[in-house]
Amino acid sequence: MEKKLKPNKTSSKAFFDFSIDQENNSIHIQREFDAGLEKVWQAWTTAELLDQWCAPNPYRTETKTLDFREGGYWHYAIVSPEGNKHWSRYDYKNIEPQKSITEHRIFSDENGTVNPDFLPTVCTTVFNEKDGKTLVTISERYGLPEVFEKMATVGHKKGFSSHLKNLDKLLQTRLLRTGNKKQKQ
Repeated sequence: MEKKLKPNKTSSKAFFDFSIDQENNSIHIQREFDAGLEKVWQAWTTAELLDQWCAPNPYRTETKTLDFREGGYWHYAIVSPEGNKHWSRYDYKNIEPQKSITEHRIFSDENGTVNPDFLPTVCTTVFNEKDGKTLVTISERYGLPEVFEKMATVGHKKGFSSHLKNLDKLLQTRLLRTGNKKQKQ
């Protein structure tokens, strides 16, 4: 049974929807960005940009390795204000440039060795542009019910909302390349 939460409006008035599908151990997120697809894709696939937005405040992201290709992976840490690092890996399974990314997300150690006690979360992210805005749809299916229960109940919505707001700010203030030009968004 899917638990549908009321769509929220962020401070930038962008659409944000977060829903929980308990039967399938899944979480679904939709977020609209006031930026073109090329800029959103670049921010989603470039280590230097991911490090600037992909963590809920007051945490930050620190990339150790990003090999963005099918069969590649992103190995990174979420770093607390006290400097504690929580390591994860995204193993890229399918990439359709500027359309979708499917990855397996799993906890790891600093060396990228995955934790054998956890099954990966299968995540598919789909990007759609319309009228200069980009809708990002994220579907996460958790391998372990207990991990799903934790994510569904302990602030995952708030954390996701926070780091997607960070992306909003980045898209509006950073010089991002579009084609061979640099443009200020």
